[in-house]
Amino acid sequence: MKIRDIRLSILSVPLRVPFKTALRSVSSVEDVVVEILTDSGETGFGEAPPTGVITGDTTGAIAGAIQDHIAPKLIGRDIEEFETLLKDVQAALVHNTSAKAAVDIALWDLYGKHLGLSVFRLLGAARREIETDITISVNDPEVMAQDTLDAIRRGYRTLKVKVGVEPSLDVARLLAVRAAAGPDIQIRIDANQAWSPKQAVRILEEMERKDLGIELVEQPVKASDLDGLAFVTSHSPIPVLADEAVFSPQDALAIMQRHAADMINIKLMKCGGITNALRIISAAEVYGMECMLGCMLEAKISVNAAVELACARQIITRIDLDGPVLLKEDPIEGGAIFREKQITVSDAPGLGISGIRPGYTRPLFDNYV
Repeated sequence: MKIRDIRLSILSVPLRVPFKTALRSVSSVEDVVVEILTDSGETGFGEAPPTGVITGDTTGAIAGAIQDHIAPKLIGRDIEEFETLLKDVQAALVHNTSAKAAVDIALWDLYGKHLGLSVFRLLGAARREIETDITISVNDPEVMAQDTLDAIRRGYRTLKVKVGVEPSLDVARLLAVRAAAGPDIQIRIDANQAWSPKQAVRILEEMERKDLGIELVEQPVKASDLDGLAFVTSHSPIPVLADEAVFSPQDALAIMQRHAADMINIKLMKCGGITNALRIISAAEVYGMECMLGCMLEAKISVNAAVELACARQIITRIDLDGPVLLKEDPIEGGAIFREKQITVSDAPGLGISGIRPGYTRPLFDNYV
């Protein structure tokens, strides 16, 4: 099975409600879709969201990295060279992790289809179902309380609450969310790098004093401030999850060695795809550090790849893969089944993706790669 072409398009899907964090506000998904075409007729699907404020990757950067650097290294080669193909994707250029992730995912999809096996079975097959949290965007406390009630009505048992915009309001926000949720709903918070280390400890201590029952806090300080992250981890009454601080296996290993966080959040778009995520997981298994499998604001193709990985390995104990349920519609045919909080992995070969419904994509270039 030889790679004959790589095609790029834009997938556009509106959100149910705007997605607001300390870093950005988004009303629709506008992702780059990668299709690796082969001489056998099989297609491998991948996807990457442009999240410039987090990864530095814009739509143009993703497209240019694939078109100019990655695709020339793959076209004409056989999928049987799988390991070498994966290495060549990572070595094609520095950074550009989202572009690498999209192509890496498409190669895993294609290889699974070639072998007739689902990716989650290739990787370990620990379970068939997982349960995701759902994100509550940062807003005024009363709006977040209403969003909490809506999420609970939809059946969610774990909420990921965004904080960090006007930090002085964060405790009030959580008080409103906890009052709406009641005592039995699990709440985790995500500051998206918004606090200073000492500010983070003060806010987290106040949340603990008010008995808000916070399960964990995600990335309380700047991604580059590893010392600050370690300070918060050693002083916080609430466990700390590293997110934006973890782009590479080397980043993850440094955090584990210093115990700069209690847990690691693995996102395919940050680390460059399934291949590097597996390296982070291997390190986590050695150090005994539990992992979350998370996503950016992505549609189903790339989130589906994360589902396959989450279902494969037991060290992944927390799931934040709510991207598809935040969308008004799901235009992706095949793949995992998302029933609100409950996600069931597909047993079809590869990622189980068979196509995209007409009308949701447009070519990225006049001439395909």
